Amino acid sequence: MTTEEIAYLIRGYVSGDIPDYQVSALAMAIYYKGMSIREIHDLTTEMVSSGDQYDLSSIEGVKVYKHSTGGVEDKVTIILMPLVVSFGVPVAKMSGRGLAHTGGTIDKLESIKGYQVERTKEEFIQQVKEIGNFSY
Repeated sequence: MTTEEIAYLIRGYVSGDIPDYQVSALAMAIYYKGMSIREIHDLTTEMVSSGDQYDLSSIEGVKVYKHSTGGVEDKVTIILMPLVVSFGVPVAKMSGRGLAHTGGTIDKLESIKGYQVERTKEEFIQQVKEIGNFSY
């Protein structure tokens, strides 16, 4: 696929002009036929630019993020992120709600009484700055 075709597909899907079943067919074709490195790059770049982006440049140093595909055994995030932060690495972790019976990371954390999960963009960035700012 050309760069323009990939952009057309992602933008069309995000806008609702291309239905789910067509993107599902594309995903199946990609699964069986694969993609070139350029196609993977173009698809990834287009998907990243299709959503909201946070500028984390005000947070010093390297920032990390861990993404989860979710599922019943989604326990890694809750253990790994505090461990990484304990080494002084700022973690800019956003989590989602569950789409099935297991619940997402936010659903699990929100079950802890008094645990606040909602943050504005500014509060999120400030929290990453404060929690990730360790000096040894």
